[in-house]
Amino acid sequence: MGGVDRRRDAGPAAGDEGIERALVESAANALVAMDRDLTVLSWNPAAERLFGWTAEEVLSRRAPIIPGELMAEHNAVLERVRIGGSVSLRTKRFHKDGRLLDVRADISALHGARGALLGWVAAYQVAETDEAARGYMAERIRLVKRLTDVVGDINAELELPAVLDRIAASLTDLTGADAGGFVIIEGDRLRLVSAHQMPESLRGATADLRTSLVGKLLSTGKAVMLETGEDGRLDELIWSQLPGLHTIALGIAAVGGRPYGALYALFSKRRASHVELELLELLAGHAGIAVSNAMAFQDAVRQRAHERAVFDASADGIAVLDGRGKVTQWNPAAHKLTDVAASDVIGRPPPFPLPAPKEKLTHHLESGLWLDVMSAEIAETGEIVVDFRDVTRAKELEEAKDLFLATTSHELRTPITVVRGFASTLARRWDELADDERRTAVQAIADRAQSLAQLVEHLLLGAQLGANELPVTIESFDMARVIKIVTMGLPALSERHTIEVDIPDDLPFALGDPLATDTILGQLLENAFKYSPQGGVIRVRALAERDQIVVLVEDEGIGIAPGDYERIFERFVQGEAGDRRRFGGVGLGLYIVRSLARAQGGDVIARARDSGGARMKFVLPRS
Repeated sequence: MGGVDRRRDAGPAAGDEGIERALVESAANALVAMDRDLTVLSWNPAAERLFGWTAEEVLSRRAPIIPGELMAEHNAVLERVRIGGSVSLRTKRFHKDGRLLDVRADISALHGARGALLGWVAAYQVAETDEAARGYMAERIRLVKRLTDVVGDINAELELPAVLDRIAASLTDLTGADAGGFVIIEGDRLRLVSAHQMPESLRGATADLRTSLVGKLLSTGKAVMLETGEDGRLDELIWSQLPGLHTIALGIAAVGGRPYGALYALFSKRRASHVELELLELLAGHAGIAVSNAMAFQDAVRQRAHERAVFDASADGIAVLDGRGKVTQWNPAAHKLTDVAASDVIGRPPPFPLPAPKEKLTHHLESGLWLDVMSAEIAETGEIVVDFRDVTRAKELEEAKDLFLATTSHELRTPITVVRGFASTLARRWDELADDERRTAVQAIADRAQSLAQLVEHLLLGAQLGANELPVTIESFDMARVIKIVTMGLPALSERHTIEVDIPDDLPFALGDPLATDTILGQLLENAFKYSPQGGVIRVRALAERDQIVVLVEDEGIGIAPGDYERIFERFVQGEAGDRRRFGGVGLGLYIVRSLARAQGGDVIARARDSGGARMKFVLPRS
């Protein structure tokens, strides 16, 4: 048995083997020899009588006699035998007919000639119903109940650090160990994440997985292992800080079918038996489940926090509706867009109609905002998620684009019609026209060409500003000189207007772009003429204020409504609804003026004059 050569040789050795075989065959107890993989090597007649299987049925395979719920106990006993000799216990085993037999098992190690572990030998007999047996079963019932309580206590926690601390504490309580710890596997390292009855300074300590006891246990393929300090190896471990440490029992905790960590039970005052090993293996299995649950809870909390952060931080309004169409969630952006607080809308329908799922609905709120609304149904819950965003600016741009096309067409059509008409007249009737008539026609063509050139220039500048491509240089320049050049020919332009220019002799230089400034002043003066059709005084004044150069352009025209002070600087906008028809233009002049001013670090501000007309204030940094 157990590696013994069964060949019959002549001589005393053969005789000794025959005696050994006779003893096994005639033994009253069922004797079963197994190798290290639990494959049956020997199965005597008493085993056949006790368990019902013949030797031919079980030899060279694992004996089907151990109930699944007792496998942890069996593994623990074998591990205890490996390091500490024989173990005797009362347990249950299967009969071939399915009955559970109450047996007493005495298990010993099977060693080779040089002491190497070859397997195990188990001797079984029917257990007697005695006081000791009843006491043993009562103790097992107590331990199982205690294990149930411990597992329930561990599973009551959902936060992973707390679960790991509970495991370490429960380990010592359940097994009677003097201290306990839990390590997790991080690549090729171990890290101690929880310890009980050990110095707090050990928490976070790491070790090499390959040279650790956990690495040794993983290489065996078993779930539990017992290690003593007989070879001095325990002195090299971080656990050596426990005075008197002589035995370590450890078990693997798996999460998702993969080793996650290990439980260490440390003994310094008492001995560990197979019972402690069995409890450790069972606890390690439940610990893996508890850790898995805690990690799942942690992931769920993290995912919910992530979703909440996205929900709250979204620039889009987001609402969640129940199956009845009532709001259950309303994010901050929804409040901002609709001006309806969550407390006022939860439990009620949203303040706008809903589109069909996966379709878009554009809705105009009473506040003037335009919303694009989309919805999607969550099939699993019947809830509806509504997403809505502010598209007012896009709506305005769309309307401005349509208006721009219509206005530009109108502005182009008039000068082109005039140019074409006069050019056609000159071409057909050149010889019939007098010199003054020809001169008038050519002048009309030149004037309209100038209007077209100015319109095209405005369109190009507007396109460059919209694309942030306008080139502006910053340098020190003489603002007084630029004003004089721009206003030099103005008195001859209109008989109805009087031009007044006031520039102090000591006006400091400005910091900016003289060409852009020329364009700005030219446009402001053109507007002063255009929007004061009845004539009047146009004043241009310059002065220095602290670190700025200020140029004021004032007229006595139609003025500016207070609500239009900012709006007139937008693209394609003029002061009054009928201004395009009345004064012409595409509404880009003041947009270009302010953009050029701000590109130089300055600004343009529009206000109405108390006595009528408009005041445009242009400022640049002082050099």
